[in-house]
Amino acid sequence: MENDMNTASTTYQDPVLLAILQRQLDHITLQMGTIMTRTARSPIFSQSHDFSCFMSNAKGETVAQADGLPIHSGSGGFAVRAVLRDFEGRIEEEDVFILSDPYVAGGNHLPDWTIIRPVFVGGELVGFCSNRAHQSDIGGGAAGTYNAAATEIFHEGIRLPVLKIVEKGRLRDDLWRLLLLNSRCPDLMEGDLGAMLGSTRIGATRMAEVIAQHGIDRGNSYLAALLDYGERRMRQAIADLPDGTWEAFDISDTDCFDDVDIETRVKVTIAGDQITFDFTGTSPQIKGFKNSGIANTHSSVYCALSSFLEPSIPRNEGVYRCVKIVAPEGTIVNALPPAPMTMNTVFPAIDIMNACWGALAQADPDRACAGWGKSVYGISAGTKPAGGVFVLYHWHGSSGGGAVKGRDGFPTSSHQMTLGGMFIPNVETYEQSYPLRVHRYQMRSDSGGAGQYRGGTGVDYEADVLVGGEHLLRAEGARKPTGAGTNGGLWGAKGSIRTFELDTGVEFASPPYGVQQVKPFRLVIEASAGGGWGHPHKRDPELVLRDVRDGLVSKDTADRVYGVEISDDLKSIVSTEARTAH
Repeated sequence: MENDMNTASTTYQDPVLLAILQRQLDHITLQMGTIMTRTARSPIFSQSHDFSCFMSNAKGETVAQADGLPIHSGSGGFAVRAVLRDFEGRIEEEDVFILSDPYVAGGNHLPDWTIIRPVFVGGELVGFCSNRAHQSDIGGGAAGTYNAAATEIFHEGIRLPVLKIVEKGRLRDDLWRLLLLNSRCPDLMEGDLGAMLGSTRIGATRMAEVIAQHGIDRGNSYLAALLDYGERRMRQAIADLPDGTWEAFDISDTDCFDDVDIETRVKVTIAGDQITFDFTGTSPQIKGFKNSGIANTHSSVYCALSSFLEPSIPRNEGVYRCVKIVAPEGTIVNALPPAPMTMNTVFPAIDIMNACWGALAQADPDRACAGWGKSVYGISAGTKPAGGVFVLYHWHGSSGGGAVKGRDGFPTSSHQMTLGGMFIPNVETYEQSYPLRVHRYQMRSDSGGAGQYRGGTGVDYEADVLVGGEHLLRAEGARKPTGAGTNGGLWGAKGSIRTFELDTGVEFASPPYGVQQVKPFRLVIEASAGGGWGHPHKRDPELVLRDVRDGLVSKDTADRVYGVEISDDLKSIVSTEARTAH
């Protein structure tokens, strides 16, 4: 198993120095992220932060991942260990590697390119600094890479095994030209790859300085101790849960071509300080691009487990030594070649998370996480009026997050598996960057699942794409509610998506997935919303009043669902007599 790594020596280490070292490494990844945001050329990086920075020890075990998206960095160790496997004995100072393939290189999906830079101190390999970032376009059958018509991975763009892009400090110009040649946006890619290289160079320099301060042997021992500490914290957290076995599942209703139920099933077993996630019984891999590779599945499970437990537990790979994952080959959680899988970092990643959350909630209901609304939005691509290809993600149609005990769900947040780590860009900046005019972008009233803690609201989004081209549909949450409530909380509202030609006003079809050739058009989205936590009658009436004033909950819903009657002027609570004890 990839996560069966040897536990390091239990030699005593100063806990204060351990804490300082973890903070130092985390801060370095944050520095790397800042460099990437400020120097990358694509808005997907500079505005939306669809990238992740992480650091590993010399064995390829992740020791820090403070900046980025958990679905990226949770499987980062798979990628670094692929470098160690493929270039054993040939990793030298000033080398840099690049990879993406989910089958042979430890990648998530093809658009996520990972730059991996080894870190040396005194001529000895001590670790790696990495940046995994979603490229604007990598070729394939659709601009922007999300080719909903793909039936095999060869339709999805260039596949990168582990490659050496910089050799002994010299950029490989032949490989560089090959990469740019396979993108519809070579100008963006050139700047973005430069930003990735720069961020890892600064990260490697900083990491080397930290290790050198302690000396190589002591520095390596402290990196090992960080992993050991993470393991101890996770084992204690698992041991605090009751022993037993619980089962849960999530269902998708399309394979991107036909209506069909696709089940992600998991059996979670807790035995002492160990936990097993067994996906036996999950549906076979499908025709469309919603299949997951093994690295992505591990990352999804780690994301679900870490978000369920105490947030102070470190986010390094030692944490997952007590986690066993059973993912049968040939299923949607461990697809075999040549299954397509560009959508896997969203679906089935979210389905995996939902199934894991559902099972874990049975073990400890107080920690239960309500479901986030599944996405209802599109990607537009075409030629800019001034020339050059643009790829526009309609992030502003993003869904609401699920509630947890003590906190309402995030409103109109990025996808569930980012846990809010990806940002919704500024509308005005987007209009300057793309041929786009936004008419409406506002919170969607009565969409968040009612509860003691309310689900995050979706949005009403209406915008015109002013040039023709391609429109890629991603509307998993448009046909039924997907943000599950928990502990008596209600489900979040389902979404919808409609498209109209600008010239004629004629509406054209918006299937859950598709690649459409379009003229200038208007996009109208009702974004789905997150589920609530706890019965609505347990919600603080003052919070219900606030939600009504803010337009997030209607006066009627406050009365009928929450049992709180609000005055006509929305200034006060008239009565809570209709509420019953729960």
